[in-house]
Amino acid sequence: MLDPQAKALLQLIEQRGLPAVHQQTPVEARASYRERRFFTQPDAPEMAEVRDLPVPGPAGPVPCRSYRPRGSQAGQVLPGLVYFHGGGFVIGDLDTHDVLCRELSNASGCAVISVDYRMGPEARFPAAVDDCLAVTRWVSANAASLAIDPSRLAVGGDSAGGNLAAVVAIAARDAGDTPLAFQLLIYPCTDFRMGSESHRVNGQGYLLTHDTISYFYGHYLNSEAQRQDWRASPLLHGSLGGLPPALVLTAGFDPLRDEGLQYADALSAAGNQAQYVCFERQIHGFITMGKVLSEANTAVAFCATALKRALG
Repeated sequence: MLDPQAKALLQLIEQRGLPAVHQQTPVEARASYRERRFFTQPDAPEMAEVRDLPVPGPAGPVPCRSYRPRGSQAGQVLPGLVYFHGGGFVIGDLDTHDVLCRELSNASGCAVISVDYRMGPEARFPAAVDDCLAVTRWVSANAASLAIDPSRLAVGGDSAGGNLAAVVAIAARDAGDTPLAFQLLIYPCTDFRMGSESHRVNGQGYLLTHDTISYFYGHYLNSEAQRQDWRASPLLHGSLGGLPPALVLTAGFDPLRDEGLQYADALSAAGNQAQYVCFERQIHGFITMGKVLSEANTAVAFCATALKRALG
């Protein structure tokens, strides 16, 4: 069954007649996403340090935000997580995922670098990939000045951000220049072909719909052929061996559920350490909604524990 709190949230959205993302322009959808977060997200916890951090990127500085966990000391060398926000490659920013990054940092003991990569339609594929890879490489190369241990560096993200984390892990492996210790993939999109069974059974009625996914991909990609590019669909990469250990988390009422499972299975089949957990009664996007969905807080704690165990 659908989680009762998630069901109540969906009913409230319907009663208020809030427009779906695909019924808005990208600018309108971004503003709505930022504004609505106050209704569903917990209060921002205190940190030892939070600072904005411009990082050199392929098209100019990439806005990033650095978090140091509560109780850590200045200069203390910590494990690190480079985090890519969700939002379909079109919406989302440092503020929409500020609370989640704070929670993950405090609960795991990791320093977190959140990345505000370029998005469509203004900057289409593979701009987001290029930005995320550039920031990850920069964090690794500048780990000493950031008081981060480069041997304990992870990538992670939710939804589109989970996709980008998976792609960055593959690209880093192929280049051999940025060792990564872990990947945290929260309901990632991994196959832009949208052909799995969960796209059919969960494509309407559960917040993220088939129409909204098509809207996102239409603003991100330049052509239909790019759905086959592994930098968009990491599940289609011909070789998934030699990748960092992974936790793949999905939601049962999410159109992306099956491709998350398929990616976890592909990682395991290729000989990687991969764990897979599905929150069967949840909807896409739930992990940021801890004010109204109790299981969101459980999921955050679970992800933080996995980070702590993997990075030490």
